[in-house]
Amino acid sequence: MSAIEFLLEGEPAIAAIDDLVIAGWTGRDIATVEHHIAELQAIGVARPRSVPCFYRVGANLLTTQATLDVTGGDGSGEVEFVLFALPQGLYVGVGSDHTDRKVESYGVTVSKQMCPKPVSRELWAFAELKDHWDSLLLRSWITRDNQRMLYQEGNVARMLAPENLIARYSGGSELPVGTAMFCGTMPLLQPIGPATKFEMELEDPILGRKLCHRYSVRELPYND
Repeated sequence: MSAIEFLLEGEPAIAAIDDLVIAGWTGRDIATVEHHIAELQAIGVARPRSVPCFYRVGANLLTTQATLDVTGGDGSGEVEFVLFALPQGLYVGVGSDHTDRKVESYGVTVSKQMCPKPVSRELWAFAELKDHWDSLLLRSWITRDNQRMLYQEGNVARMLAPENLIARYSGGSELPVGTAMFCGTMPLLQPIGPATKFEMELEDPILGRKLCHRYSVRELPYND
């Protein structure tokens, strides 16, 4: 279990997260899914057996901290919307499925467990978003070689809707309370690879607001 302090409706609230799920290959359009599969195949990652798929990782990987400690220089982030099933209801945040790409080439599930999973401290109630969900926008930027670049940008309509993902994962209409789920990403605008900083946002243009989070990556040395 992981206990994290979030902001719900502007008020601090401690959330107990028992289960962390990483949903992969969640695109609504099969061509987009194939594009991302091809991006990862290019760096040695095998095709998934089915799409979408769901990886279980340790809930202790969730963090709202601004610095990630990772071993080696093979990790990179991906912006995603994140669902949180809390006692207060279903909430949405923005997060990065930071993954060790070298490990991913021989074990996707293991690679997902290798790195912390940064998320925004502020969350929005899904009920406030449900009627205009497909208008939401995801973006990420990386800093690489001291240059800040737009890394990803697109509409959440590219991914399966939250209700669809929940049904496919749980077999019902609700996520179990205490579950957090990363819900998939979109194609990259820059070559996949490590960066010293990663910035992400989820924009709600209808209600005129954004969820934002950024983190720096501190590379730990190998000792063997």
